[in-house]
Amino acid sequence: MGSIPGVSFLLLVVSVSLLSSPSVEGGKILVFPVDGSHWVNMNLLIQSLHARGHEVTVVRTATSWYVKENAPHYHSITVTLPGAISIEEQDFFVTFLVKMLAIHKEGGSVIGFLKFYWEMLFTLSDIHRQASMLGVEIFENKTLMQSLRDTQFDVVLIDPGLPVGVLVAHELKLPTVFNVRWITSGEGHFVVAPSPTSYVPTSGYAASDKMTFEQRVKNALFYFLNICIDKIVVCPHYDRLVDRYFGPDVNFYHLLQGADIWLMRVDFVFEFPRPTMPNIVYIGGFQCKPSEPLSSELEEFVQSSGEHGVVLMSLGTLVKGLPVEMTSEIAAAFAQIPQKVIWRHVGEPPNNLGNNTLLVKWMPQNDLLGHPKIKAFVAHGGTNGIYESIYHGVPIVGIPLLFDQFENVLRVEARGAAKVVDTSKLTRQNFLEVLQEVLRDPSYRNNMKRLSALHRDKPMHPLETAVYWIEFVIRHKGASHLRTESYKMPWYAYYSVDVLCFLIAVLLMLTAIFVGSIRFLCIRLCGRRKTKQE
Repeated sequence: MGSIPGVSFLLLVVSVSLLSSPSVEGGKILVFPVDGSHWVNMNLLIQSLHARGHEVTVVRTATSWYVKENAPHYHSITVTLPGAISIEEQDFFVTFLVKMLAIHKEGGSVIGFLKFYWEMLFTLSDIHRQASMLGVEIFENKTLMQSLRDTQFDVVLIDPGLPVGVLVAHELKLPTVFNVRWITSGEGHFVVAPSPTSYVPTSGYAASDKMTFEQRVKNALFYFLNICIDKIVVCPHYDRLVDRYFGPDVNFYHLLQGADIWLMRVDFVFEFPRPTMPNIVYIGGFQCKPSEPLSSELEEFVQSSGEHGVVLMSLGTLVKGLPVEMTSEIAAAFAQIPQKVIWRHVGEPPNNLGNNTLLVKWMPQNDLLGHPKIKAFVAHGGTNGIYESIYHGVPIVGIPLLFDQFENVLRVEARGAAKVVDTSKLTRQNFLEVLQEVLRDPSYRNNMKRLSALHRDKPMHPLETAVYWIEFVIRHKGASHLRTESYKMPWYAYYSVDVLCFLIAVLLMLTAIFVGSIRFLCIRLCGRRKTKQE
């Protein structure tokens, strides 16, 4: 099984398993992806849909550095913008990371943090302003819009991290499917499903589902902060688009919440339990696949580790943004362990590099994680890497750097399958201690093996599930029967504030009537007694 090429294996699984499911003629699918690591997931889903006979058209910008204009499994529509969307520039996250690490190095001063946070909000606003321009370019291009209408698409597949596709789908009157974990205000559940802050950690706050009173206070504050940022910083760019092209009767947020199906890149083996909705389908780890054989050079290096095995390290595309003093501390710690190390590293080589460490600019991460000699994975906490570790049962040493990575590694740590190192306080000594603990304590590997068994124990592969529900929407021209309309209710009706106020008013009125009646009776009785005495 491991010898089957990864992508081919997944496509084979999808094709064979769906033979017995209700068939659908090749549909026409319009896709609005988000560039970067998000595209890796979307591209795999597109390949599976193409293998099923569907015609896929991807909307991309001319400056996109992951979404290619020409590909065998999709057609593309290239839109030229006045400038590149910030996240489509390869050094965007590197620059962002360097600034954040500098603030930590200064001791995390309040002024430095506020300055950084203000700059981050300005950058976030600019990203969505640039993304909204994509909508303007599409709507103003009458030839393109007519072409989209004439093509008669069946469904729009959208990554709502940049939700311009939601507006285009509304204009074309097409059902929508989200390939989602993140939306404009954070984690997708928070706008589509009940999310009590008493036990559901909010986006941007690294906590478990068992929070102390102080943590619940912080969780609630982060929740309201996310709402404020979304309403003040992000949504106005899309609200202006909606007002311009649809008028005041259409609400952007209602369009965002009104997706037919949410393909949520979440597995509750990893995520904490929380309320959900009928139109949320869980496909966490849908990119996972069996490992393929390594190249002869890598296999030889891995086998040379003997009984000690190998440690992998990869910090994704951000690795070249780490300062050399930090990578040198990591290298010094690696030099002190008996294991061999394969380190995906780009940029200036670290000092203190040991003879046991192999630096590579690229490595077949999934294939290495599936190798029996891999003992631990040093990772930044990106979702793809974590799910691959869970799939192959490899414990994690987490070095979170940005965004949701802190929350991701905390979730695995809470299940006893990872140990986290604070980036701002990383030294060769504390990194070595954490690494040795994960390597020597069998509980980390055993807990990860248990998570792996749970993750794999499903009636369908998550990729099959994703394809099934996209075809379900095509077959039935939507899935409105699974979608609650509660998002259209005003907040006071959603939380029954008006009902509570009414019941309190009735209770007060009845109380007033009762008290008034008692007083009236008392006064009457007192009056009669005085009359008799006289």
